[in-house]
Amino acid sequence: MPQRTLVVGDIHGAFKALIQVLERAGVSQNDKLIFLGDYVDGWSQSPEVIDYLIELNSKNECVFIRGNHDDLFRKWLDERKHNPQWLIHGGQATLDAYNLLEENIVNIHKGFLESLENYHLDDKNRLYVHAGFTNLHGVDYEYFPKMLYWDRSLWEMVLALDPELSKTSDRYPKRIQHYKEIYIGHTPTTRIGQTKPVKAANVWNLDTGAAYKSPLTIMDADTKEFWQSDNVNLLYPNEKGRN
Repeated sequence: MPQRTLVVGDIHGAFKALIQVLERAGVSQNDKLIFLGDYVDGWSQSPEVIDYLIELNSKNECVFIRGNHDDLFRKWLDERKHNPQWLIHGGQATLDAYNLLEENIVNIHKGFLESLENYHLDDKNRLYVHAGFTNLHGVDYEYFPKMLYWDRSLWEMVLALDPELSKTSDRYPKRIQHYKEIYIGHTPTTRIGQTKPVKAANVWNLDTGAAYKSPLTIMDADTKEFWQSDNVNLLYPNEKGRN
């Protein structure tokens, strides 16, 4: 069976949705898995998500991209500094879950968070990044690395781009021309009324709102076939998810 490249959107502690969507995609050890980040914050099972990803990495070829929520949690583990904005946007669920764990497990998970990649470029010139980038010359030249997991301007730009504009036009955005395709998460497609992956220009957004009341998505980067979990709030009926 040939290897598939499967891309997974933002999980946000939804372990049940992660298991469900991997099963629906029929994931095997032949598949390469690229996770776009935001493994924590939102639903109650962030530790289970990271435990599972660490185990999965011993069986499959995996790429783990850094999300802004992953970095916020890593920073809290380093500094233990109160961050009310993070707490109200899913961080409290993460802290509640990790307060139940032994310190050695927390340290293993911290090592996972520290090992995350800011972006991944595959051999087909497809870029995988959590949020976006701002430099006209591409991700290698990004002056502000945090933009790779915080930027929303890339997605806003391609949504506003005239689909009739020629790629040879001087007005066509230079930063997206460096890559065959770009896969992102970070900004839920639910903001434009969609709960499925959305393509604008050559950018695919796979954050289909699993942090809220929508499904988690996995996509085959070659065929564009995708699979989704149930709406995550139905899997966690006694929780609120992210605000």
